[in-house]
Amino acid sequence: MKIHFLGAARTTTGSMYLLEVNGKKLLLECGLFQGHREESINRNCCFPFDPKAVDAVVLSHAHMDHAGNLPNLVKQGYNGNIHCTFATRDLCSIMLVDSAHIQMDDAEFVSKQRAKKGLPPVQPLYTTADAEKTLHQFVAVGYDRPFLVVDGVIVTFRDAGHILGSAQVILDIQEKGRKYRYLFSGDIGRGGDEILRDPAPVENVDYLQIESTYGGREHAIRTDADDTVGQLVNETLRQNGQVIIPAFSVGRTQQIVYVLNQLTLAGKLPRCPIFVDSPLSVNATEIYRLHSECFNDDINKFLHEKANPFGMANLTYLREAEQSKKLNDLAEPAIIISASGMCEAGRVRHHLKNHIGDAKNLILFIGFCAEGTLGSLIVAGKNPVNIFGEPCAVRARIVSLDTYSGHADKNELKRYVQQLTGNPKKIICIHGEESQCLAHAETLRALKPKAQVIVPEYRQIVEI
Repeated sequence: MKIHFLGAARTTTGSMYLLEVNGKKLLLECGLFQGHREESINRNCCFPFDPKAVDAVVLSHAHMDHAGNLPNLVKQGYNGNIHCTFATRDLCSIMLVDSAHIQMDDAEFVSKQRAKKGLPPVQPLYTTADAEKTLHQFVAVGYDRPFLVVDGVIVTFRDAGHILGSAQVILDIQEKGRKYRYLFSGDIGRGGDEILRDPAPVENVDYLQIESTYGGREHAIRTDADDTVGQLVNETLRQNGQVIIPAFSVGRTQQIVYVLNQLTLAGKLPRCPIFVDSPLSVNATEIYRLHSECFNDDINKFLHEKANPFGMANLTYLREAEQSKKLNDLAEPAIIISASGMCEAGRVRHHLKNHIGDAKNLILFIGFCAEGTLGSLIVAGKNPVNIFGEPCAVRARIVSLDTYSGHADKNELKRYVQQLTGNPKKIICIHGEESQCLAHAETLRALKPKAQVIVPEYRQIVEI
């Protein structure tokens, strides 16, 4: 078997791995590369393989850096199955269409700018029609239900605890008279999540491909996180400020809503207005409620015995743009949760433009921001920052909490590997900035001295 590392190699975005096995081509993930505009356009538009030649696609979860380029794959001729869990399929049904709208709006904006210079228009990476066509190719399978994906390859999904429906991908491979187990970790959750179950251990692993987002870092202690949020929000509300929380529509939005709900019920937060301002976040939260099979025992108990964990009297979900615009005139203290978490798209950019210049306000980041994104620049202290092409002075308080990260840190990844059984012959570190991948590799070399630990570069091929 040969593995082509075509994305998320020494970086965190654009996950894409092409496996050649038994004369078949199996694609793991098909994510959007996010970063500088020109590089993103070039990486996303053209695949380094023929989409028509791919026999099957397996998807670990619904985040756009893993699933977001699937409509382009289909647009360019892929007509096979896209295998994933039930919750991943349902999330993709809203996220891919939303992504298509962004692609179309972005192309329209750029085309207008080019028209002023006498240049021809540009085409979107894909359209809503491409996204909707893609959804017809999804085939959902439950956790722990083995299925044949191509000749000699049986896949089993195991809970990864990262977002709703996220999976580790177990590939049991029979090739040229030998059998082995290849485990693709997907993105691994931290465990102890407010909503999701812990990552499930996998047995008899011969080869491991593992994410490294925080392979060289330790998160702050989770038990302090909720109290820290309560303290930061209270301080802002007392000075009549507003709290802007950039949050991924899937995962972080539902998590922070649940935390704010619990803080309010415990009397640690006043019942101030809270708005979730993102159509995608609203739709994703509804899908969360449909998939309690992914919930841990605590939230399932709360759901069945008390109330909706994602709803309260002072919480308003906003879909319409006109409702969102009214928040510009909001004078009273409030909390606004809006996508995207990296501030690269969505309504959060409008809220940042309106609030980042006021020292009374708090911009609270609760998720990972890839290098080069607007979110990463704000967190790094850049001042001013460009929003919609205009420089904006940063006077608001900026706080970034990694305690709510959906990714395991250095120690949690180490524990994850320790809980696997088997003796991996090769361990491949992917999905992390170069420094994180290299640091993670060093940890794993000490932990598994008999394994060959590899940190592949973009387009490198590793043979099993």
